[in-house]
Formats: sequence, C-alpha cells, structure tokens
Amino acid sequence: MEGNFKMLAKTLFGFEELLAQELRELGAGDITIGTRSVSFTGDKGFMYKANLCCRTAIKILKPLKSFVIKDENALYAAVKSIDWSQYMRVNDTFAVNATISGEQFTHSLFVAQKAKDAVVDQFREQTGDRPDVDLKFPDLSIDVHIRENRCTLSLDSSGVSLHQRGYRLSTNIAPINEVLAAGCLMLAGWKGHSDFMDPMCGSGTMLIEAAMIACNIPPNLNRRQFGFENWHDWDPDLFDVIEAAALKKIREFHFTIKGYDLDASVIEKAKENINNAGLNEFITIEKADFFKTEKEKERHLHMVFNPPYGERIPVEMEEFYKNIGDTLKQNYKDTEAWFITSNLESLKHVGLRTSRKIKLYNGSLESRLVKYDIYAGSKKAKYQND
Repeated sequence: MEGNFKMLAKTLFGFEELLAQELRELGAGDITIGTRSVSFTGDKGFMYKANLCCRTAIKILKPLKSFVIKDENALYAAVKSIDWSQYMRVNDTFAVNATISGEQFTHSLFVAQKAKDAVVDQFREQTGDRPDVDLKFPDLSIDVHIRENRCTLSLDSSGVSLHQRGYRLSTNIAPINEVLAAGCLMLAGWKGHSDFMDPMCGSGTMLIEAAMIACNIPPNLNRRQFGFENWHDWDPDLFDVIEAAALKKIREFHFTIKGYDLDASVIEKAKENINNAGLNEFITIEKADFFKTEKEKERHLHMVFNPPYGERIPVEMEEFYKNIGDTLKQNYKDTEAWFITSNLESLKHVGLRTSRKIKLYNGSLESRLVKYDIYAGSKKAKYQND
C-alpha cells in the first residue's frame, strides 16, 4: 500500500489556522501553515478524507516535482521531463492551472499554455497522437505554481473547487462562497450549541453550512465527483470506507436554525438548496423583514450573516447598517451577532461597539467579519453578574 506523501491544501486569506486545525483533527501529519495554504502529509485514504471533510479547503494538491527555472524554455523542459503516461492516457483530457508571483513570470495564462504544450508534445512524440484540453471537466487537472524562480508541479486531487459542494443549484444575485461561509461560521465560534439565525439568508448558504457544522456532516458529501476519481490509482472501495467512517461521526442537533429574507423567489431557491443538501428537518425559512422581527426565544441566539455591501444589490447603505444596529440592540437581547461586509464606511453607522474585527476577502473585496455582543441586560450588569 502507498505510504504517506506531501500534500498542499489551498484556502482563502484568513482561514489558514482554521484549515490547519481541521487537518490536525482529521489526522494529518507534518502540518505547516503558509499563505492561503497549509502543507501536510498523509496517505491516499487521507487525501480522500481531506477532500470530503475539510470545510475551509478550496483544493487539495499532490505535488509531483519542484525545480528552479529561469525562463519559459526551462519551464517547458521541466514539465516535459515528467512521464505523464503515469498519470493519464493519450485519450484522456487535461487542464493546466497556473498561479504565479514575482517579477520573472508575469502572465499566468502564458505559463499554463507553455506547460500544456510540454504535455501535448510529449504524448505526440511517444504515440503520434495528442490528448485534448478540457477546461471545465478534465480527466486530469495539473497545477503549476511559480514563486520567483521556484516552480512546483502538482496534481489537483479535487478537480472543481471544493467550494462547489453540490447542493447549491439555485443562487441569488450575490451568493456567498460556501468555503467563505463555513470559515466565517468557524471564526464566529459556531459549533451547534445554541439556536442559529441568518436574518438575510439569500439562497441559504450560511444556513446550510451552519447545519452541516452543527451535525458534523461532511461538507462535500453532495459533490458529484472529485478529481482523484479519474486517476489511474482511484480506489472506490477505499473511498467508501472513508465516507462510511465520516458518516458515523454525524451527531444530533437539538436547537433551531432559522433564516429570513424579503424576496419570496429567493426563499424558494434557498428551500431548493436546503432540500438538495438533505437538511429540511434542521432549517426553517420565512419571508420577513429582519428590521421588523424580534427574537423568538429567551435563550441565547448565535447569528451570522452576509448583508448587502452595495456592490451588486442597490441599498441606501448608511440607513441600512444603522437599522441593523438598531434592530439588534432593541429586539435581539442575549445574541452573539456576526456579519461580513466590505462596506467599511457603512460599518461605522451600525452604532454598536464591535468586540472583534477580522480581516477577510470576499472574492477581491477586502472585508471585515465583525462581532457584536448584545447582552440580555446592560453590559455593566453583565460584568457585575460574571
């Protein structure tokens, strides 16, 4: 049986520590935190497990070779030096993704094209035929990472990005990335130990990720396929064992998960996604204006949401953010409220003091995940009672 080998998990900015902890709890070895990445070791079964169970990973890469290159010709020669027949057949499709940083190489598409040419030329010289490129659903995904003059070639075991869980078939105008939603929930300390609410739930992503965390459901259980399923050494029996072991760790949830949204059509999309995820018994959604709602139960409430930023949904931002603060302060006592926004100017109008601010990125937008503690009594009384 194949032993342990080095892997690299990619993630979003700010989630590196979360991903390292996930990998640690799953049983990874030799964990090293990088920028938007975590390296670790494990065997083939662990590679399957990491893809299935990591909530904050975007890709799980298996490095093949690392080398120093000085120009595009050296890159071509290095890629061509690998025996690609070990990993694909001439009638398989493939794709190359390139990530570059530094001054020497400045065009990722050119780098990807040069690497692609090396693979194609090797097969043409050896077989007289060439494999085709398929950018959407390739049989083999090759990752090229160049930093300054250091190039690392890897196989992408995930295929389509792991944020595409498989449950979200319907979206609204500004859906939150599933990995970003999961990471926000984890940074917010959500573990399923109280009631949960998303007062602006959109297509339901935050609600679904919250339910999966609460019940310890593997986040990528609903995916149709992983990249490693096309590899020559794909072991479906081993994957079944890994999946069965993960399913045994699903736990019960004894609180409520609720979402509000103003748009009836968006609510229908959310309900469809919740149904696709098989989480109907845990999540309820109502058409309602959050600013006209009140906390339904006296017990503690955990709230995490993604309000409009003013980027794609037209809203009078200053008034909107003021209403968020007023509604929390007046109607949601004993609530731990978190939300992510890139509208840092409007954040000033919430009118409440943040107890935490965490820098994140929503796509290319620099954002903040902010926390507001809304106490049952006054804050002074809270500390006097502690």
